[in-house]
Amino acid sequence: MDSRYSKPKKKKNLGSYPSVGVIFSITLALFVIGLFGMLLIHTRQLTNSIRENISMQIYLSKSITESNTIKINRLLTTKAYIAKDAEKARIEFISKEKAAEMFIKDTGEDFIKFLGDNPLRDAFNIKIQAGYQQSDSLKKIKTELTAIDGVYEVVYIENLVETINKNLAKVSLVLISFTIILLIAILVLINNTMKLALFSQRFLIRSMQLVGAKSGFITRPFVWRAAFYGLISGLFASAMLLALMTYADTQIPELKALRNMQEVSIIFGSITLFGMFISALSTYKAIDKYLKMSLDDLY
Repeated sequence: MDSRYSKPKKKKNLGSYPSVGVIFSITLALFVIGLFGMLLIHTRQLTNSIRENISMQIYLSKSITESNTIKINRLLTTKAYIAKDAEKARIEFISKEKAAEMFIKDTGEDFIKFLGDNPLRDAFNIKIQAGYQQSDSLKKIKTELTAIDGVYEVVYIENLVETINKNLAKVSLVLISFTIILLIAILVLINNTMKLALFSQRFLIRSMQLVGAKSGFITRPFVWRAAFYGLISGLFASAMLLALMTYADTQIPELKALRNMQEVSIIFGSITLFGMFISALSTYKAIDKYLKMSLDDLY
């Protein structure tokens, strides 16, 4: 067919707003923020799990009575620094007989026959909460536990604790730095997206201004529309994160143990509010700029 008779392409109306592109860009930006927020949650939970799996052994005197052992156990359950699992203090009592069985099983050597006696002691194996894992706090806990009547010695691997704390501090610093950089990049991305979207509206804004419309009357519908797009984008991003989280759980079931659904809900709400606020603020600033520009500068 002759090109002269081909159907002309439909032109966009003056002042048309690229709604789909705006929502897509903001959704993608919010999804990235939410994804990194989920990473931070899992990293923090993993960090706490690593710290709370560090053990402290409380060896008891050989002459200790059963009633005194029970008393020490009850005392330990009242301590705020003892880690808990489902509100149950993570305290394990290991008798000297059980300790001997474990040693023989691991080494294959029956030292009791060789020595004629069991030199091991009854002991409590306790886990310390992550908030008390600093070296100074652990030393204070050790001193406090050692002073308990019936306790012979308190032992934990100090070098291991210090090494873990140093490495976790480095990881946290890297994550915080990357979070700041990412947040700045997302802010710039959403701001530029809204500015580009409003660029096609600049003559419409000027026309409204020329017919006597006040700045608030001109700005209000654009800001509300931007906030609505931010809301839609936040919901889309949350739905994508939820789908990704569900899929990840099917592949790695252990991830559920590192997740707090209340914190996940806070992330979903935060990225939605963040998208609404930044979209509205960027729109307000862009319109305010166009309202103050001369007609020649609009071209």
